Amino acid sequence: MFVVCGEALMDVFASGTTPSGLGLDGRIGGSPFNVALGLARLAQPVAFFGGLSTDFLGDRFRQSLTAEGIDQRCVFESSARTTVSFVGVDAHGVPSYAFYGEGGADRVVPLTALERIPSEARAFHFGSFAMVVEPVAGTQRALIEREHGRSLISWDPNVRLNVEPDTALWRDTLEWMLPRTHVLKVSDEDLHLLYPGTDPAVLAARWLERGVSLVVVTRGAKGATAWTRTFSLESPAVPTTLVDTVGAGDTFQAAMLTWFAEHGVLSIDGVRSLTAASLGEALAFAGRAAAITCSRRGADLPRRAELG
Repeated sequence: MFVVCGEALMDVFASGTTPSGLGLDGRIGGSPFNVALGLARLAQPVAFFGGLSTDFLGDRFRQSLTAEGIDQRCVFESSARTTVSFVGVDAHGVPSYAFYGEGGADRVVPLTALERIPSEARAFHFGSFAMVVEPVAGTQRALIEREHGRSLISWDPNVRLNVEPDTALWRDTLEWMLPRTHVLKVSDEDLHLLYPGTDPAVLAARWLERGVSLVVVTRGAKGATAWTRTFSLESPAVPTTLVDTVGAGDTFQAAMLTWFAEHGVLSIDGVRSLTAASLGEALAFAGRAAAITCSRRGADLPRRAELG
């Protein structure tokens, strides 16, 4: 079983003007929540470990968790409000965000919530700003310390400077995670924010030396590049009719992990044993899934049947 850890928030899209303002379209989201949803749609057993509000927005998340068959045993509920992210999309389909989340339910996850983690969990994915805001970040660090020696740890920093503008904190978190992470996926946008002007190959080499087994850098329309301790490879992007890129990285993450599970390498040793050919297949599968999401509005992740 997968356990996906982190934030759930409401993405509110501007859908055009009205006579007196803007049309708004609210959709459930948050990078880790999207990854959990993506894994479930790709027929993987998955639990979501994060905070949800008891407000009406939180109810919508619970409805989705139930509908998608996502395990809710380790969801932590509180009366704190649901975090809201307003999303604007430019002419190229690239999103920009305005967050309203201080004191939100996704941050209110205490250490005692770790008791709810299913005992059958074998792989954990962490992502985005829940690793840099407290108290949830401290809870997640405790979980990582407990599990990284026996379970596969996957991480996507998914940097959001409009939530936490301190780039040094994001870099410190990355440095802390390196010896505790087996699969590190990062976007070229994140690298530009945290390490401007630095060659990704140089960063990947250093991260592998620190303990990471697999580094994957996604580059949007340019595809993805991956490094292990023995080889590197390029995976081209899959052509698609672009609507927007919201959720594309989360889709890629969920699909890559799904490929690992389907091919018996969802473990610390399994990832370390990947060959160039097998990893190429995994990245191609993930790229096809991400292309489907890019062809639809918002984080509408594909189901397993859509990928053949």
